[in-house]
Formats: sequence, C-alpha cells, structure tokens
Amino acid sequence: MNKYKVCVYAITKNEEKFAERWYKSMKEADEIYVLDTGSTDNTVSILRKLGAVVEVKKIEPWRFDNARNASLDLVPEDADICVCTDLDEVFKPRWRKTLENLWNENTNRVHYNYNWSFYENGEPAVNFYISKIHDRKNYFWKYPVHEILCTKNEIENAITTDEITLNHYPDSTKSRSSYLGLLELSIKENPNDDRNMHYLGREYMFYGKWKKCIKTLKKHLKLKSAIWKPERAASMRFIGRSYKALNKYEKAEIWFEKAISETPNLREPYMEMALLKYEQQDWPKVEYYVKKLLEIKQHDKIYINEPNCYNETPYDLLSLSYFYQEKYEKALEAIKKAIKINDKDERLKNNLLLIEAKVK
Repeated sequence: MNKYKVCVYAITKNEEKFAERWYKSMKEADEIYVLDTGSTDNTVSILRKLGAVVEVKKIEPWRFDNARNASLDLVPEDADICVCTDLDEVFKPRWRKTLENLWNENTNRVHYNYNWSFYENGEPAVNFYISKIHDRKNYFWKYPVHEILCTKNEIENAITTDEITLNHYPDSTKSRSSYLGLLELSIKENPNDDRNMHYLGREYMFYGKWKKCIKTLKKHLKLKSAIWKPERAASMRFIGRSYKALNKYEKAEIWFEKAISETPNLREPYMEMALLKYEQQDWPKVEYYVKKLLEIKQHDKIYINEPNCYNETPYDLLSLSYFYQEKYEKALEAIKKAIKINDKDERLKNNLLLIEAKVK
C-alpha cells in the first residue's frame, strides 16, 4: 500500500506525439493532471482516453509561470507529493517507489537526476539536478520564462538523490521564439535578477545579437547577486564568443582567459580557448589548452556543461594540433581515442587514414 498520495501535473500544447509515452512514464502516480493551453491536435483526447484529468485554458498574455501555477491549481489539496514534468520528459521506471522511500513527513522538496540531452550513442550529454518534486501547499512558480519553483517556507527540507532520473527528449521542431520577449519582460519586472539577466544575454547570443549579448552579460557580471562562479564563467565565455563572432579576437581571448580564471576546475573555458586557437591555426596553443582541459576529470552536475567538452571533440582537436605540428605518432594516438568515443563520424575515419599514411 502506498504511503503518500502522489500527483503529477503538467502543461501542454500540441504534443500528441509525446502524450502516450509521457503518460505511461507518469502513471505510477495516483493521479495525473494536465493543463492544455490551446492544442489544435489530438493531445487532449489522447490524454483523456489514457486517464489523465485535462483542463483546457488559454493563458493570455502567455507566461510560463501563470501556466504552471494554473496547472498546479488542478492538483487536489490533499495531495502529499506533487511532481511537475513536461510531455517531452520520461522518468526511469519505479520512480514512485523510490520517491516514497525517500520522502518523510518533514520533506518538502526533492532534487533529482536530470538528463537534459544525450549523445548519439545514448549516453547523457548534459546532466544536472532539478527539483520539481515538492509538497502541495508551500510552492508556486515565478518568472515569465525559465520559471522557477519558489517556496513560501523560510526553511526547505530538501532531499538530493541520484536514484530518480528524468530524461528529456525535446522536440527540435518546436519554436522558442517567445523566449526572448519573455526574458526581456522578466528583466523589466526584476532588473536585478542575476539568473534571468544571464539567460537574456545567452538568448541574445543564440539570436546572433552579439552587441546586445555583450552589454547584457556585462550587466550580469556587475550584479551583486551574481556570485555563482560557473554561471559567471559562462557569461564570460558567451561574451568571448560574441567578440569572436565580431572578429575581435583579442577581446575574445581576454574574456576566455577571464572565464578560465573564474573556474579553472571546469573544462568549458579551456574548450572555448582551444576553439579560438583552432580558428587562428595556432596549433601549439590548441595542444596546450586541450591538454589543460583533459587534466580535469571531474564532471560536475550543472546545467552550463557543454557536450563538446566530454565527447570526441577534445581528442579530435588534439589530433589536428599534433598533425599540423608534424607529431604524427601522437596525432594517431589522439584520433584513435576520438574514434573510440564516436565511431560513426566519417571525417574522423578519413583523418585516421591520412594520419596513418604520414606515420608509415
């Protein structure tokens, strides 16, 4: 017999292709509640047929926090544990049993394992903790986009576990065009919010708005609350990327060096510098920065991780740097390591043949 009443809640719009997979993953819960915000496909009928409680409601003007809060309102007050997910996410089986074993009468939140993206071989590429499992009465959602779960309590009794894993399989065809305007609104509402200032600068970078990215992320770094070093280093890296896109390589290098100084324990800043030196065909420097990157064995569970720091890319770059320095034996060793990680890349295989010919 279950000890607690567990309810899943979600928002959705036009996700019929994910609906059944998501429901099957979530049905370990006692009840499933969905707020549909205007689907024109069969999402609603599929979910209702499977057994979810679905309410249809348009959120105007659109904000993710208002939608999340409206979906949470669907969950009965007598629920012990609320689990917020999206329809492109899937729990590994038996998550409910694990959750009940971890939860106690003092618990009000759980931080758990989240695989945001995957390499082609199925291994997690970006992995970190999220915390969208919570009690019913003490939480609400805040911010128009990149919304966060906030507590009404002064003290949280949270549990962190790797025994619950949620996998993310995003729909690459879905537009994120609303994000930029909503992030600008977030900063208008909360101009000193460091987290959303960082996200806004990053969004400008995604859109190729290089000067706005630089200006916004410099603002982020000046905020008194911007103290989390990995995110600060990410802002520095994105400023550097923007200067690189503007062909201001000296300034790009300065900002990548700042990022290295901010987080010498993370691979990402070294990769940025290695890629810059690759563009400049400065092969000894490519070798230097990739080697510094590979010295870092720790892989922290944080959202700013870049997949190319942990896949075949470092060894690919290293093989190229060795090759152009005529260190062919070392180039051969490096390219073999790259192919061992990704044996489906034809370019890597062709490079192997070229390097083998030089060695012979």
